Amino acid sequence: MGEFELIERYFRRPRRAAAPGVALGVGDDCALLAPSPGMQLAVSTDMLVEGRHFLPTVAPERLGHKALAVNLSDLAACGAEPLAFTLALAMPRADEAFLAPFAAGLFALADAHGIELAGGDTTAGPLAICITVLGQVPAGQALLRSGAHVGDDLWVSGTLGDARLALEAFRGRVKLAGGDFEAVRTAMELPQPRVALGRALRGVATSAIDLSDGFVGDLGHVLAASAVGAVVEADALPRSEVMSGQPAAMQRQCTLAGGDDYELLFTAPPMARDAVVAAAARCGLAVSRCGRIEAERGLRVVDAGGRPLQPAWRGFDHFANA
Repeated sequence: MGEFELIERYFRRPRRAAAPGVALGVGDDCALLAPSPGMQLAVSTDMLVEGRHFLPTVAPERLGHKALAVNLSDLAACGAEPLAFTLALAMPRADEAFLAPFAAGLFALADAHGIELAGGDTTAGPLAICITVLGQVPAGQALLRSGAHVGDDLWVSGTLGDARLALEAFRGRVKLAGGDFEAVRTAMELPQPRVALGRALRGVATSAIDLSDGFVGDLGHVLAASAVGAVVEADALPRSEVMSGQPAAMQRQCTLAGGDDYELLFTAPPMARDAVVAAAARCGLAVSRCGRIEAERGLRVVDAGGRPLQPAWRGFDHFANA
């Protein structure tokens, strides 16, 4: 099977009326997009490399889902509405047993968010997936990392740490019962981008970021961009029942520095607490208040009694963690 047959068979679909933002998609030298009047384009790119971002044991359908999900999570953090995406795919050979379920997982999530594949590229090489996602947001309403203010509450959606706990189980450092392992493995391999929540938080939250590299590391990006500091209550970070059954040290490592959560971390003024909870409820999600923004630069992590915790947790860095 050649490159163009591969694209035609697995990645070209009839254009749907449900995706009006794409005027011209797969099959030409460029895609043509048509964002709505008064909107700004929101664009994000993520690359997944086998052995670095995913294990070779992951099911292709789940890999297709995750490859798009991590990009949609970036749009969620900006409060953007997804429009379309492109796919650049490198793989050792044109393997139909991989391509069919991979495309199925990819398009199932795309259909759930009403977006189309607008173009891309394929080549032979080590397995790597690079997706660029495009969205739109009303001009001036995008959620940014630079908007946190002194006195704002820190909030996070969902629960944290399960993906890291799954990785520790794969590494043989943690033993989990079958049902518990499948639960955390699903969190790692099938993250759910919080697109609806991001849109609901426009005009409510002051800043936002998606949690891809760990709570501490990603919060650090917000603090740097906003020129503020923060105090985080480690024991207020939301966790699943499986995570709650782990030793305290493992819980804190996974929730504070685990990565691969793809939940939203955001800030909002105290007067907006009811609005935050209401926005999350409309999306069928739970949110947890876990700290506050302070004027003094830097990040302090404290326990339930307000006592400082000393370990130097840090987020994932693709080169520092090489």
